[in-house]
Amino acid sequence: MASSSSSAAAAASASATERRGIPGAQFVEDVETYLNQSGLDVNSALSFLQERLQQYKLVEMKLLAQQRDLQAKIPDIEKCIDVVATLQAKKGTGEPLIADFEVSEGMYSQARIEDAESVCLWLGANVMLEYSCEEATDLLQKNLDNAKASLEVLVADLLFLRDQVTITQVTIARVYNWDVHQKRRMREAVVAEKDS
Repeated sequence: MASSSSSAAAAASASATERRGIPGAQFVEDVETYLNQSGLDVNSALSFLQERLQQYKLVEMKLLAQQRDLQAKIPDIEKCIDVVATLQAKKGTGEPLIADFEVSEGMYSQARIEDAESVCLWLGANVMLEYSCEEATDLLQKNLDNAKASLEVLVADLLFLRDQVTITQVTIARVYNWDVHQKRRMREAVVAEKDS
C-alpha cells in the first residue's frame, strides 16, 4: 500500500503545479480514470487524499504563524524608522529630545537625548550594534522592504494553499460519492438478479 500511495503522489505531482515546495492538488474530472491511473482502490485513494489534506493544513498553520510574525514585525520596524528620523530632525537644533522608555515591565524612565550621532539597534540573538543615524535608517528601511516583500509572498502562498485545500476536499468528496454510487449500483444489480 505504501508503494501505491507513493505512485499516486508521483502521478499527482506530475500533473499539478508546485509553488515554493507546496505540491499542487490534482482536480479529478473522472474518478474511475483517476483510480485506474493511480493504481489505487477507493479506500487507498481516500486515505492518500486525507493525508495530503492534513499536510496542507500543517503547512497552512506554519504559514499563518509566519504571517502573524511579519505583521507584528513591520509596525516595530516602522516605529524604529520614525524614532531615528526624530533623532535626526532634533540633531543640530540644540533642543534636547525628552523620551520615556520602558526599563522593565510596567516601569518607565525618562531620558534626555541631545545631538545623537548614532543609535544602537537590537539585531536579535543577544546582539546590539551601534550605527550612525544614516546607516540605521538605511538598514531599517532595507529590513522593512524585505519584511513587506516576504509578507506579499506569504499571502500568495496562502492563497495557493487554500486553493489546493479546496481542490483536495472536492476530490475527496467526488471519490467518496463515486464509491457510494458504485456500491448502490452493485446492490441494485444483485437485487435485480435475485428477482429474475
